[in-house]
Amino acid sequence: KYTTLGNSDLTVSKICMGCMGFGDAANGQHSWTIEGTLREIIKRGLELGVNFFDTAIAYQCGTSEQYLGRAIRDFARREDIVIATKFLPRTAADIENGISGQQHIQRMMDKSLQTSVWTMLTSISIICGITKTPLQR
Repeated sequence: KYTTLGNSDLTVSKICMGCMGFGDAANGQHSWTIEGTLREIIKRGLELGVNFFDTAIAYQCGTSEQYLGRAIRDFARREDIVIATKFLPRTAADIENGISGQQHIQRMMDKSLQTSVWTMLTSISIICGITKTPLQR
């Protein structure tokens, strides 16, 4: 079954495959992540109609995004897939060095574009949560 994502024009499966457990177990905060069978899991999800995936640059130091991107490239048409990702918050050093929220988001997007899932991206939709901090700050 499918639904529209919020007020967007994106049609997504009602089941979103979370990819926190995907990635290089030796490269990140979780030793329990899977690498060997994740392609089979993603492929099976696609076969069952899943077209919505959730990942983050923080998951296993970005390897979750990378591995998901390669599997999507190999098993699906990119235009049929919706991938949600997240980025890390600014560090105290970023704030101290005057990096605005907007600059930080741009840097995180650029990192994803260079190293991961987004190398096959045809368009970007940004859906941000509500925050009390203005984007420019």
